[in-house]
Amino acid sequence: MIAFAQRNLKVFFRDRASVFFSLLAVFIVLGLYAAFLRSTLTRGLEHIPGAEFLMDSWTMAGLLAVTSLTTTLGAAGVLVDDKVKGIAKDFRCAPLKRSTIVGGYLLASVAVGIVLTTLAFVLSQVFIWANGGKLLTLAAVLKTLGLIVLSSVTSGAFISFLVSFIKTPNAFAVASTVIGTLSGFLTGIYVPISMLPSGIQTAVKLFPISHAAVLFRQVMMEVPLAETFAGAPEAVLTSFQEDFGIMFRFGDAIFSAAGSVAVLVGTTFVFFLLAVWRMLKEGK
Repeated sequence: MIAFAQRNLKVFFRDRASVFFSLLAVFIVLGLYAAFLRSTLTRGLEHIPGAEFLMDSWTMAGLLAVTSLTTTLGAAGVLVDDKVKGIAKDFRCAPLKRSTIVGGYLLASVAVGIVLTTLAFVLSQVFIWANGGKLLTLAAVLKTLGLIVLSSVTSGAFISFLVSFIKTPNAFAVASTVIGTLSGFLTGIYVPISMLPSGIQTAVKLFPISHAAVLFRQVMMEVPLAETFAGAPEAVLTSFQEDFGIMFRFGDAIFSAAGSVAVLVGTTFVFFLLAVWRMLKEGK
């Protein structure tokens, strides 16, 4: 499985265009945020201490969740190319378990997701620091890296199942465009979740990668939240966290961080099994 994953990694990184377009969402979000989203989100908050640091951290945390999804999707393009060229059929005829083949593609996607999302994390910290914010502590950095691994694994499993239905480069390009566009809204990095219609809010809360965004925000926004809401009533802080997707509420209960981790782990398990099932079905 590892040798097969290494082969997929070499194929992906050999194509520089694929690497660039996998990171395109990062550049787009950073560009849009720096150009006008930052001023829009902080308008009217000038009197609040650390408001820019707070919103920078909010956006960059959501960006990491999106990047883990789009980069694993870019790496999954290797599977589509293998299908088009007939290489995938050769692998299915080889004495390899279907789970080994799926696992090889998944490992490669996860590895790409971890590397490129970590790069996005470094860029996000540079952006925050350059705009007067504070860098994360070592403990927060380690937590964030752990979340990058978890979100990349979940995204890789989800994408592996999704790409199993795609058979042509054109279809993959369309899927990449749609996912890249929707992911920004479903993880709430363009507008706060409270500004979306109730039905869309429910969809956001049910989308697994949104829980990765929640976890990233809880780690990366711990310091700016403490600074901005120092002395404020607990109800005010809780309301802000719900409005901006730093925590999810289902009914009368706040969904815990442990619950979000369980969602990501469960999603990984389910979609990996579905991806194996799809490959078994294709092999018949």
